[in-house]
Amino acid sequence: MSLSTERYEKLLQKYLDGQCNRAEMEELYAWLQSSGSNRSLLAAMQREFEKTMGEHYEIPSELSDRIETRLLQDISQEKVIRFPQRMRLRWIAAAAVVLLAGSGVYYYMNTVSSRKALTANTGVLAADTGDIAPGTNKAILTLANGDVVTLDSAGNQIINQGETVVRQQNGQLHYAGQGSSDVVTYNTLTVPRGGQFNIVLSDGSHVWLNAASSMRYPTSFNGDRREVEIQGQGYFEVAPNASKPFFVKANNTEVQVLGTQFDIMAYADEKSINTTLIEGLVNVKYGNTEQRLKPGQQAVVDPATGVMVVMKADVDQVIAWKTGFFEFDNATMADILRQLARWYDIEVSYNQTGNERLFGGRISRSLPLSDILHMLEANGPTFSLSGRKLTVTSGK
Repeated sequence: MSLSTERYEKLLQKYLDGQCNRAEMEELYAWLQSSGSNRSLLAAMQREFEKTMGEHYEIPSELSDRIETRLLQDISQEKVIRFPQRMRLRWIAAAAVVLLAGSGVYYYMNTVSSRKALTANTGVLAADTGDIAPGTNKAILTLANGDVVTLDSAGNQIINQGETVVRQQNGQLHYAGQGSSDVVTYNTLTVPRGGQFNIVLSDGSHVWLNAASSMRYPTSFNGDRREVEIQGQGYFEVAPNASKPFFVKANNTEVQVLGTQFDIMAYADEKSINTTLIEGLVNVKYGNTEQRLKPGQQAVVDPATGVMVVMKADVDQVIAWKTGFFEFDNATMADILRQLARWYDIEVSYNQTGNERLFGGRISRSLPLSDILHMLEANGPTFSLSGRKLTVTSGK
């Protein structure tokens, strides 16, 4: 790579990060206009540049996400349809423009400006678009006495439960301190479809819950063990305490933790219960079978047979949801639709057929549903959205 090319790639990255000043913008424009290969990039981005140059130097993050989505329009005819993975979102957006110049990305750029604003509080786009926005930070907290508290990303409040103080702030629930009482009380945090939320337990352990998930936990950990129960999917960063091990129970699976980071996926509509170790040490027990995991390994339990298999994990794929992405590896349309149903809170009508294409790659979870459907339609299926019901017809 020449020094000049490297310079302009850094400028483009800087632009997409919203850090270019006026002089750097002019330098970048001059380079884009210097050759035919660069002009294709300029043509695709010109209008959005002009709209943001006056008052804003950065390209909108929503636009970056949509350009990234458009990558899948440049597909191969192989059975597994893949798109770039593990690249920075904004840089991948720029790469998408380069790859797709002249093949329809200009249409996507123009449609961005015509899309209507989100309707407040509903999570649904304006009625004439028929679109659905992505999930948000929201949950329901059920207290030990049965009281219910609604939580969202904007709420800030303090909830007193005897000796326990619970603080909600900016999409997070935080339990402060350990109580001295011998009486153990339990709360339940329920994240609906179309939501996500995170919580800091009284021992300092941090848990992120994915859409359509819930966790039952004590307001303080007494005794010689810490124990929570989860349904759905959660990512755990457990505070070390060798004298008081941490246990997570999910659908007859028990994970014993000494101090670690791991993900557990135990949705009722998935075929397996997956425990993936990121860091530290865990023992996974199902029935009479118990396995110890090393970092980078995954225990896969088939509830139908009771068989547990330990394999190497694709950690980036497993925790993509926590970092704001969908990531697929040889995924069927049904696999994808289950995730979309949970995150966009939709009902899906789909009849599986044989010899389906498989998908692989990563896409932002911040996109409206229509952008992902456009991406998938390029590969065969067709979609019809009525309210929150999505009907899917398999392609050829």
